[in-house]
Amino acid sequence: MLPEALSNIFRAKQKSYKMVLILSIIELYQRTHSYQASIDQIAQKFLAYFQQESEAGNTVDTPPEQKASGWNEFTLSQTKGLLKTPIEALSAILNFDQANQTLTLVNPEWFNEETLKELKEYAMEELNKYNKKLELSREQPSFSLHNALSQIMNTYLQAKTEPFTQHPLGILVRKTIPNKLMDLLSLGNEYLIEGSTGKGKWADIPWIAVMDRRITKTTQRGEYIVYLFSIDMKAVYLTLAQGVKNPPKDGYTKKYEYLKKKTDEIRNLIPLEGLHKDENIFLTDRSGLGRDYQVSTVAYIKYERDDLPEDDELIQDLRNLVSNYNQYVDIVLHSREELTSDKEPNPVTLTVKEQLEQVKRYIHHKGFLYPDGLLENFYLSLKSKPFVILAGVSGTGKTKLVKLFAEALGATMDNGQFTLIPVRPDWSDPSDLLGYKDLAGIFRPGRLTEVLVEASKRENKDKPYFICLDEMNLARVEYYFSDILSVMETQEWNSDRIITSPLIGSESLREEDQPLYGGVSLPDNVYVIGTVNMDETTHPFSKKVLDRANTIEFNYINLEQYPDYVEEEGFASPAVNNLFLRSDYLQLSDVYSTYQDLVHSTTDKLVRINDILEEIHSHVGFRIRDSICFYMVYNQRFDLMPHDKAFDGQLLQKILPRIQGSSLSVKRVLLQLMQEALGKSIPIKDLLDDASDLYGKYGRKQQDGDVKYPLSARKIAFMLRRLEEDGFTSYWLS
Repeated sequence: MLPEALSNIFRAKQKSYKMVLILSIIELYQRTHSYQASIDQIAQKFLAYFQQESEAGNTVDTPPEQKASGWNEFTLSQTKGLLKTPIEALSAILNFDQANQTLTLVNPEWFNEETLKELKEYAMEELNKYNKKLELSREQPSFSLHNALSQIMNTYLQAKTEPFTQHPLGILVRKTIPNKLMDLLSLGNEYLIEGSTGKGKWADIPWIAVMDRRITKTTQRGEYIVYLFSIDMKAVYLTLAQGVKNPPKDGYTKKYEYLKKKTDEIRNLIPLEGLHKDENIFLTDRSGLGRDYQVSTVAYIKYERDDLPEDDELIQDLRNLVSNYNQYVDIVLHSREELTSDKEPNPVTLTVKEQLEQVKRYIHHKGFLYPDGLLENFYLSLKSKPFVILAGVSGTGKTKLVKLFAEALGATMDNGQFTLIPVRPDWSDPSDLLGYKDLAGIFRPGRLTEVLVEASKRENKDKPYFICLDEMNLARVEYYFSDILSVMETQEWNSDRIITSPLIGSESLREEDQPLYGGVSLPDNVYVIGTVNMDETTHPFSKKVLDRANTIEFNYINLEQYPDYVEEEGFASPAVNNLFLRSDYLQLSDVYSTYQDLVHSTTDKLVRINDILEEIHSHVGFRIRDSICFYMVYNQRFDLMPHDKAFDGQLLQKILPRIQGSSLSVKRVLLQLMQEALGKSIPIKDLLDDASDLYGKYGRKQQDGDVKYPLSARKIAFMLRRLEEDGFTSYWLS
């Protein structure tokens, strides 16, 4: 039976590239018996498959259209570039050595005859199923959104001069396009898609709307997605809009003022990345519904008739807007639940920054003070990945931070949304967290599984659940936590939810236990925070753990902090929707088009740092690159910290924990990183003998104001001092 880490690697597939990549690696290993294969060798095998299958007349994926018309014209260099995407998608099971340009499976134990045989059969089965599906789709006439929108814009004005009843263009808008979009988007029964060219006579502005029945069944009220065509048919707008009929009687007296206020509220609730959020949509210069539509539009993308994108881009834009719409619907439904309960409703119009200020006030009110920027950092770390480590000396408030942060968001021990699990030194496998089968075969769930089952219930999916693993390194984290770490890397989008591979397989359970525990996975509303005290009684962390977590340090303590007396009134902890914390991005492609400059500038910094880290084999891969980019994007999007302060935190939390040792190479790396942290040159050769000037100057709490990354500089100074005084250094030494 395949190891769990390999059993679901093709679960999400847009093309056949992942299957062919794995088959190429296996074939090379079976031929050479070498664990490592060069990218050149793999690219040759990969390209040969597509060329041979194409020449044989078999159905396979075509190469990127802009690169070549067929695989015989595709070059080896282009193939190596193409492989970056499937390699990144399989980063949980593949190690890519950038320096040597080699690729291998991360676990040497997988290189055995039985496992490779099963993996090859699995890849072949998935590849054959994919190619058969591809062949069927090519045989059947396909629907083109590009062609449909183009047909409307090119023929609508002429159609308006012709009889309205049973006109083919009306049938296209009212029936064909809605039906095809339902299939294309795989929408559930809660959705309704309608199109209109008018009632009894041609409308000036035809439309096609996507509505969630739970908040609206008509374009006259509520919020929905809609394609709106300009009156001159020179453009079509993909929009998130709101109904323009019947604003509430107790709302603004002027309809446009009411619509504008509602528009601003919605824009503050959801990302709307890649969409315009201004008033520059132009449908008509006439009064009436066309003008109303312009005012009521929350966000939009404009497509010119003569420059209409191809289907891939049109569909990607539509899926992006559906994802945003789903988030908004979740917020509306959650708000309705609050309004009908005994709780005070949570104001849904607060920005992330404002919500974090509420969290800070709540924690301060409870008598706890944390350094400036810590709460923002903690939030961004959880938003980037639902696993965070809080490290430092005992008694600094690590566990309390988790508890108070959760309480400030409405998650408490009493309602089951906050769970404290003390780690025991004798934990040696996942059964202590997940559970085990007793001698009678009855499954006895662990505490973590009990929380996952509760969090997965339909009525709880919008509530955040916090699990605090207290002193998690009293036992070896890799022993008891490895299954959870592996499953975290299987996150993928399923409609508007993030799903993972199961932690507990149904086939291993009794029939009576399967309904409750079979297929339990890690839902997107669960956040795991580990607290660690680094001393001689604890275990160090492996890079597998560090790669998947932000490590926030609590070693610098200011004892001269005192709580302010605050009146009790007004400090209830409001429940928030899980969207406040849940990741919006799982792959770099989710943010690249919108934040391309930020991604490039962040990656450029990491490339320089990687060049330094290569000397001690501590350089980072795609997983850390993506995580840091997500952190920086969230920070910019929510306007939480200055850019350099945010990157300083990531350098401190994602890079420095990887460094330890006693060699001269480690010291040289630390000095080069200090140079990056200071933002200016230092005499590295001279400092290799004695770096006391550095840690004397930059190891203090108060540093010169011209330090680019002061937190990282202070930590590096501390690590240099330990190296010179003790002959060994590590991020984790307290």
